[in-house]
Amino acid sequence: MKVIINLGGFMDFKVSEKNQEFLLKSARQAIVEYMNLSKIAKVETEDDELNTERAVFVTLTKNDNLRGCIGNIIPQQKLIDAVCYMAVAAAFDDPRFPEVTRDELDDIKIEISVLSSLERAESYKNIIPEKHGVMIRNSGRSGLFLPQVWEHFEPGDIEGFMGELCSQKAGLSRDCWKNPKTEIFLFTVFKFHE
Repeated sequence: MKVIINLGGFMDFKVSEKNQEFLLKSARQAIVEYMNLSKIAKVETEDDELNTERAVFVTLTKNDNLRGCIGNIIPQQKLIDAVCYMAVAAAFDDPRFPEVTRDELDDIKIEISVLSSLERAESYKNIIPEKHGVMIRNSGRSGLFLPQVWEHFEPGDIEGFMGELCSQKAGLSRDCWKNPKTEIFLFTVFKFHE
């Protein structure tokens, strides 16, 4: 896996309010169109912000419970295309959940996370809880938690966060993050939701 490392530090970036609304509307529309036509419609725009390649995660919740979350860590598509593609993937391809049904649509809320580039950390001591998302890699296995996952842990509980990341997401031992051979990458997100 190719990992882009931003050697200059984390980017300070955001998405304009106008484009946040447009992306959320496009994500929902993509899910509905896929339900009806089994394809993802292409959204054309001249907006530079929407046409910039970005790494994106789309998270679906229902009654404040996770209902699907899919994304990528390497920018491979324009922001608008990535959001539509990941929204459909979160609704229909997350192996942890059954496909979203038409009856659920009104109860589904969409959150979009636009990722900064990954930055290799010297150790877990570089992690800032609540700010950083973390990806770990060891023995050909990897796992990732978005910064939003910190909400499920006690404030500053790096041990709990990293233990779950290693075991739940990467299928490694809970303490693999302490192994010097484990690579730790940090990133930030700009997130917005319905």
